[in-house]
Amino acid sequence: MLRIATRADVAAIQRVRRDVRENRLVSRVISDDEVVEHLERLGRGWIVEEGGEIAGFAIGRLRDGNIWALFVDPAHERRGYGRRLHDAMVAWMFAQGLPKLWLSTEVGTRAERFYRAAGWTDAGLVSGGRERRFEMAHESIACAESGS
Repeated sequence: MLRIATRADVAAIQRVRRDVRENRLVSRVISDDEVVEHLERLGRGWIVEEGGEIAGFAIGRLRDGNIWALFVDPAHERRGYGRRLHDAMVAWMFAQGLPKLWLSTEVGTRAERFYRAAGWTDAGLVSGGRERRFEMAHESIACAESGS
């Protein structure tokens, strides 16, 4: 089941974020308050559930079109949850009038391959070459949907 994330989901969001194998946070801790701020004031989040358990989440930030988070619990990988979360988030963000979205992810990860396969454009290395920035323009989605 895919649904909008709420503040009641923050503990499970934090659990999924801590359990991932790649793109682990090592430089800082994201507080529960920061997650709530992104869900309620800065953007929106989505949850995918399986058997009553949160299997993954995505959060998009509207002020700058940033894909702030997209993670699937390792126990629930390879079931299409990441793509469902991605597609719901991207569609909603573009529906809010954003012309372009962006994100960054560690180089050489499954996430990097995921975003390439989802149609994101490589915008170069950032963070001293440790991360790759990707961008997606609204027009690229329209062209892909029309088959152009």
